[in-house]
This record gives sequence, structure tokens and C-alpha cells, in this order.
Amino acid sequence: MIVTSGLQPWNRRWESLDRNQIQELVDVPKDSKVIGCRWVFRKKDNEQCKARLVAKGYAQIEGIDYNEIFSLVVKHTSTQVLLTIVAHFDLELEQLDVKTIFLHGELEERIYMKQPKGYIQEGQENNVCLLKKSLWLKQSLRQWYKQFDSFMIKTRYTRCEYDSCVYFK
Repeated sequence: MIVTSGLQPWNRRWESLDRNQIQELVDVPKDSKVIGCRWVFRKKDNEQCKARLVAKGYAQIEGIDYNEIFSLVVKHTSTQVLLTIVAHFDLELEQLDVKTIFLHGELEERIYMKQPKGYIQEGQENNVCLLKKSLWLKQSLRQWYKQFDSFMIKTRYTRCEYDSCVYFK
């Protein structure tokens, strides 16, 4: 495992979670469900390891932990039309990759997660993480889309009536 800047990959990820205010440590409320979490590691092409903290969303129950998980997906014909317009008018097309997509969706439900192994804070061993953002949960994509849609409307883009994933100005 390669260590960069004196930090192991999961340490850098934990710092990212703290910076983005993903969770806060709280006492376990009575009669509340606490889901687990685990670290997922992947070796990248350049031999560096990438770490991701994943809440065990499979333990969530519909109607209790979340109400809706549906997220919109762009229609195939919309992509075809866009690419046709770009090719016909010899335009430039840019693509955007949101690297921390699941760290942006604000949660509407109260989800409690166990503290990850190796990061249990001294004196707070019995506390749990109250998730503020959708950290790889079933409702993560929907919550991100709602945040994205809100931003696009606020910046005066108009949502297409035919395809809700297409915005124009």
C-alpha cells in the first residue's frame, strides 16, 4: 500500500468527510436504528490506493429509513440530439465528473451510522454518526439530483419538459 503525504488513503478520505461535514457524533437516541459502515479499497492504475467509506445502505428499510429512491436518468434520445447539434454546428462539448457526488445530497431522514473502525474518538466510544449527507445510501442519487436541480434552477436554467435531466439557458 502506498502512503502519500504521510497519510494513508483512508486518512485522506476521513479528512475529506470532515471537511464536507458529512456527519456529527451524537448520543444514540433511544429506539433508533444504527446502520454499519465499512471501508472499500481500490487500487488505481497508478498503483495508489483509493479508500471510500460506505454506509451499509442495504440495511435500510423502505418507509422507515427512506421514502423514495428514484432518481432521474437522461433519455437516450436527448443525448443523441445533443451530440447531433454539437457535430452539425462544429461546437465544443465538455463533460463534467462530480467526484464526490454522494457527499453533496442533503439527507431528509435521520440516519445513524456506527463510527468507522479506527476512527472511534476517545471518550465518545458509545456515540454514533448522525449522517447529514447521503453517504452511499439507497436515497443518495435522488438526494444529489434534488441538490443539482435546485442549483440549476437557482442559476436561471430551465428544465426541459420532455427530459427533466436536460437544462437550457
